[in-house]
Amino acid sequence: MAKERVLLLDTTLRDGEQSAGIGMTGVEKMEIARQLQKMQVDIIEAGFAASSPGDFESLSNIAKEIEGPIIASLARAVADDVDQAARAVEHSKRPRIHVFLSSSEIHQMHQLRKNREEVMEMAVRSVERAKGYCDDVEFSPMDATRTNPEYLFHMLEEVIKAGATTINIPDTVGYAIPSATGFGQLLKDVQANVKGIEDVVLSVHCHNDLGLAVANSLIAVEFGARQVEGCINGIGERAGNASIEEIIMGLDTRKDHFGIEINADTTQIYSASRMVSRITGMAVQANKAIVGENAFRHASGIHQDGVLKNRSTYEVMQPERVGVPGNTLVLGKLSGRAGLQSRLEDLGYTLSREDLAKVFESFKVLADKKREVTDRDLEILMDEEKRTATEPISYTLAHVQFTGGDQGIPTATVKLIGPDGESITDACTGNGPVDAVCNAIDRAIGTESKLVDFNVQAVTEGIDSQGTVTIRIEKDGRHYTGRGADTDIIVASAKAYLSAVNRQLASDEESDVPALGSTPD
Repeated sequence: MAKERVLLLDTTLRDGEQSAGIGMTGVEKMEIARQLQKMQVDIIEAGFAASSPGDFESLSNIAKEIEGPIIASLARAVADDVDQAARAVEHSKRPRIHVFLSSSEIHQMHQLRKNREEVMEMAVRSVERAKGYCDDVEFSPMDATRTNPEYLFHMLEEVIKAGATTINIPDTVGYAIPSATGFGQLLKDVQANVKGIEDVVLSVHCHNDLGLAVANSLIAVEFGARQVEGCINGIGERAGNASIEEIIMGLDTRKDHFGIEINADTTQIYSASRMVSRITGMAVQANKAIVGENAFRHASGIHQDGVLKNRSTYEVMQPERVGVPGNTLVLGKLSGRAGLQSRLEDLGYTLSREDLAKVFESFKVLADKKREVTDRDLEILMDEEKRTATEPISYTLAHVQFTGGDQGIPTATVKLIGPDGESITDACTGNGPVDAVCNAIDRAIGTESKLVDFNVQAVTEGIDSQGTVTIRIEKDGRHYTGRGADTDIIVASAKAYLSAVNRQLASDEESDVPALGSTPD
């Protein structure tokens, strides 16, 4: 008997972008969309068309280029949102409009400030309008897990009559408990009490406020959900969404338990994780399941002994299954282009002759600083090359120098190359090296921002380790994230801060979405 299939909806480009401090450019969103296409997810929720002209444009571009996955746009249950969503995805061969509306009493009372009858009418009317544009319509009753069950069942029944083809049950605030009597029972009740539910796809969208998003998603599959929504690395609003790579590998590794099929190419997971981390500036914690630095590393002597004898003793899946590079080839300053190209291809990078020439120059600079260049070094190098190629660039860093210490006044001197190729040099003091560097950059450019977050991570081993710095700045209530890597942490900090400042300078001043339950699920 053929196994049932679970559809995977990735919302990294929509709900993932709602992570505090994240703002992706259209080019970056397209890069992630292409990787999700390689990963063979079933649906890409590529944005929220009505949220801004920029989001509309990037969503439309993705709909035009990306083939294979369904391309969806989120829309509030208002006419203009639905209309904009339809226009944004109209060029896709497989378009979807995803309508959401709060269903819980607490949301209706305090956020929508409408009564149940008004909300019900909005839900039905918006689904009918979406159905007029395309056959594939998803509906989400936001905060479903805190909604009166009888009202929820009635709303779902009405939107199915109106044409919804996917019914999504969002655990919007991560409130559900993953058990047969918790989230599982709600799904059973939906299937038992909603007329027409058997003719649509039942979906779940779980948040991680209590750290239960993946567990709730997996138990939902046991209780009949045939679409699961999540984000790469579990990014998203507040504590994030269900981590889609953990869902994928849970279903893939435990096929014996779930008895279902998925379409994903699991070998693309690691690349997707690193790409999203690079673009968003949100580092992946070392002990993160599936994609963390330590996910397949063994420190205990007992564990090492077991793994050397048979990897399955302490690994329930092979690292190659999720695309983690298994080759430990080390390159150095004597390595040539052919060796570099071969190793990059092993790591999944395909470069033109021109791009290889640029990367080779950067590789040689790094190799002069480090005795050995590892796979992780190469990944960081490629991240830096892609970041500088895709993010808005007004100023580039030519040189940074720091003097000071225990006895001296911390002073940084920076040399920048401006938009017109002009050289700008300035210096400034600070209460430490990073503060001095940031002040010097601000003074050279004539900007002023507040540093709200500074994170440094050693991402390769040894005393000559490369460090990645992530910086978040605030200007007029808006946040901008920058990232930089170097063997010198001061230089990496300067790169990261300048990256954030460039984003600030390039940002448009679009207004926020008008409040009408405006925070999506």
